[in-house]
Amino acid sequence: MICRRIWHGRAWSSCRRILYPYAAESPSPFPSPVSWRSSFDSASCLYASNQIAFDFLLASNRRHFSIQNLVEFPVGEVVDVPLAQTGEGIAECELLRWFVQEGEIIEEFQPLCEVQSDKATIEITSRHKGTVSELLYIPGDIVKVGETLVKMVVGGSHCPRQSSDSPEIDLHKKENNVSAPEQNKTSVGGVLSTPAVRHFAEQYGIMINDIHGSGKDGRVLKEDVQKYAIQKGLIKDPSATVFMESEKQFLGGENEDPYVSAEVKRHYDDKFIPLRGFHRAMVKSMSMAAKVPHFHYVEEIICDALVELKVSFQNNHSEADVKFTFLPLLIKSLSMALSKFPFMNSCFNEELLEVILKGSHNIGVAMATPQGLVVPNIKDVQNLSILEITKELSRLQCLARDNKLSPGDVSGGTITLSNIGAIGGKFGVPLLNLPEVAIIALGRIQKVPRLGDDGNVYPVSIMSVNIGADHRVLDGATVAKFCNEWKQLIEKPELLVLHLR
Repeated sequence: MICRRIWHGRAWSSCRRILYPYAAESPSPFPSPVSWRSSFDSASCLYASNQIAFDFLLASNRRHFSIQNLVEFPVGEVVDVPLAQTGEGIAECELLRWFVQEGEIIEEFQPLCEVQSDKATIEITSRHKGTVSELLYIPGDIVKVGETLVKMVVGGSHCPRQSSDSPEIDLHKKENNVSAPEQNKTSVGGVLSTPAVRHFAEQYGIMINDIHGSGKDGRVLKEDVQKYAIQKGLIKDPSATVFMESEKQFLGGENEDPYVSAEVKRHYDDKFIPLRGFHRAMVKSMSMAAKVPHFHYVEEIICDALVELKVSFQNNHSEADVKFTFLPLLIKSLSMALSKFPFMNSCFNEELLEVILKGSHNIGVAMATPQGLVVPNIKDVQNLSILEITKELSRLQCLARDNKLSPGDVSGGTITLSNIGAIGGKFGVPLLNLPEVAIIALGRIQKVPRLGDDGNVYPVSIMSVNIGADHRVLDGATVAKFCNEWKQLIEKPELLVLHLR
């Protein structure tokens, strides 16, 4: 009886609610062809406790027998979840990773994915409670603002659907042929691949989601895994191996010259790396900065008193998790100097030909991260103590290292410090971080011999600073006077006490 219904393509009457989800709403026991195609690609029915499903594929009109377990899949309204505006001026983002999979039931405000714009990394959360129907992008894709990221099914009843972790057996037999299991092709984390390809990738410890497939609909093929493994150095290039063997045979094997063979045998491929995230932002900002007329002012600052003050702070502070460096002291003294020279803390509107004097001292600090250069800023430095600046700087450094900076952390800066001396170098020649009109590069503090007023030579801690300025707004005299004021506060940090509030 069961086999007869299989071969004639008829479903049991007891499975009508499974096969026709709209039967309760329509007087007709059959849905319209349009609703059938839009709702299901195949029809399933449940057989007792063994959970055996008979799958009738409508497109090819073939009969299949499946031993897949049935899982609940909600049937209701399909909602598109677009990429919302993540910040001012942001037109696109890179998809870093998914937190959900197709078929997963999620709650309202649950994180869906993580994206990175030119300014920050943001988590996209769900506005609905429902089930993930389709993931439209894979990690590494560039998504325009407003485009649909994921399709979700919200509301409605539930209908059994086959899970994708069991093999499917084809019952459609040709004459003189024995039926064989059909290879199961599943989607893992939004990436299409076969079990054989996934097993091949697991042998080399490769995550299948990291590979861009070259097959139909982005399917990952075995050749894609091999190419990825060669690029990562996990396996040798077969073509290079054949080339080396032929060279060895040609040169006579054991009599080959080691210097010649080393040059001939090695084969290096070019790598094409698309710039994403902070790297793309740097391309845009530096291209714009190159069009602005710069001038630079270089000065040397004696930091002996600054070194002693930093050591005193570290020795007399009880909080073990707070580490004092020179940078918070330089930031606070810079804010003091900006109060006397407000044009250094401004931005230029080229269209209206006007200068905006910023009320807050939002001092940015350039940070090198694995994702590229980023410039978060400390807000309202004029109202913060040195200890508060130290803690806020530590917070921003931790977020930048983990790629977790928010748009608020990297926007609204008024002047930038580039502490290149922390890595190396006496001084740098910085480019402006537009629309700011000034940027300061700090060299490393080093001991050098200096001739004193008494004619003797003394060791002195010297730091070189290079101030880059927008010559459309600032002139040399203004920058020089500002630098003299800042230098005095650094060399005599006790003067900071006079201006503290």
